[in-house]
Amino acid sequence: MRSRTVLLSVIACTFFVGFGGGVVFPILPNLEALLGISPFVVGIILSTNRFVRTVANAPAGALVDRFGTRTPFIVGLFVEGVATLGYNVALASSLPEVWFVLARVAWGLGSALVFATAYTITADVSDADSRGTSMGVVRAGITFGFPAGLVLGGVVSDLYGVPAAFSLAAAFALAASGLAFLTVPETHVTEPRGAIAPWEIDRSVPALTAGLVSFGLYFTYLGVLFTTLVLFLGDRGITAFGYSPRGTSGFLMAGTVLAGSGAMLAGGVLSDRLGVRMPVLLGSLSVASAGFLVLAGAGSRVGVLGGCLLVGAGQGGVGGPLLALLADLTPGDRMGRATGTNNVLGDIGSGLGPLVALPAVDAVGFAPVYAACAALPMAAGVALLVGTYRHTGKLNPEVGDAGAG
Repeated sequence: MRSRTVLLSVIACTFFVGFGGGVVFPILPNLEALLGISPFVVGIILSTNRFVRTVANAPAGALVDRFGTRTPFIVGLFVEGVATLGYNVALASSLPEVWFVLARVAWGLGSALVFATAYTITADVSDADSRGTSMGVVRAGITFGFPAGLVLGGVVSDLYGVPAAFSLAAAFALAASGLAFLTVPETHVTEPRGAIAPWEIDRSVPALTAGLVSFGLYFTYLGVLFTTLVLFLGDRGITAFGYSPRGTSGFLMAGTVLAGSGAMLAGGVLSDRLGVRMPVLLGSLSVASAGFLVLAGAGSRVGVLGGCLLVGAGQGGVGGPLLALLADLTPGDRMGRATGTNNVLGDIGSGLGPLVALPAVDAVGFAPVYAACAALPMAAGVALLVGTYRHTGKLNPEVGDAGAG
C-alpha cells in the first residue's frame, strides 16, 4: 500500500509540472511572428533546456544515488515553476531572447532533478514482475500533464494572450512542488553515500543502450515533430475547430501525447504479462516509424492526425518497457546514475532536433525531413537488440534475467 501511495504522489506532482512543459510548445516555435525572433534563435531557445539537462542529468543521477530522492524532487519542481514565470519576464523585456534562454536554462536544471528522481523512486518501490506496469504508469502520469498544457497553451494564448498561458503553467508547477513536500517520502538512501562523485556517469551497456533508443525517439518526436508541426500546418493550410495553426498544433500534439500515454500503460502491462520486454519495444518502434512515413505524405487533416497518433503511440509504447528493462539489468544502488545516462542521451536527441529540423525544413521541405525521421526508430531497434544481446547473451531476455552479463 505504501508503494502505491508513493507512486500516486509522484504521478500527481509530475502531472502538474508536465502542464508547464506542454504550454510552451504551441507558443515558442511561433516566436518569430510574436516577437520577431529569428528561426535560428527560436531553435536555440527550444533546445536550451535540453542541452542544459544534458550537462545536468549525470550530476542529478549521482546526487540521487548519493543523497536520496526526496529533496532533489521537491527542489526540481520548484525551480521549474520559477522558470515558467521567467517566460513572462521575457515577453515584457527589451531583450526577450536573453530572458527566454535564461528561463530555459532554469527549466533544464529543474527537470533534470525531477526526471532522475521520479524514475528512481519508481524503481525503488516496484518489483521486477510489476516494474513495467509501474514505469508505464509513472511515465504516463508525467506525460498526461503535457497534453493538458498543449491544448490550454494553444487555446488560452489564442483567447486570453500568451502571458495568461504562461502564468497558469507556473501556478501548476509551483503547486506541484508544494504537493511533493507534503506527500513524497525518501525511498533511496538512509545515509549519504560519500563515494559517489557528482560527475560520475554510468557507462554500462544497459544504460548506454537505453540511452541510444531514447536519443532516436526524442530527436524525431520532441526535437523534430513538435518543433515543426505548427509550421507544417501553416504551410499546408490545415486548421481545426476554427483555431489558428498554433491552436490546431496544440490539439494535435496533445493527441500524440494522449496516444503515447495510453501506449505507455498498455506497453508496461503487456511486458510484465509476457515476462519479456523486447517484443513490445520493437513493435512500438515500428509504429513510430510508420507514423513518420504517413506524415511525409499527408496533405489533409485525417492524414496529419493519423500520422501524429501513430508517432505518439509508438514512442509511448517504448517508454514503460524501456525503463523497466533498464531497471531489470541495473543494480538498485546505481539506478540514479543509469537514469541520468539515459536522460543525457535522450536530451541530446531532443536538443539537436530543433537545431537540425528548422534549417532542414527550410532547405528541403517537410516531406523529406519526416521521411528521414522514419529511419531513426528502426535504427534504435537495431541498437536495442545489439546492446541487450551483448549484456545478457540473449536477444529477448526474460524479466528474471536481471543482472545478466
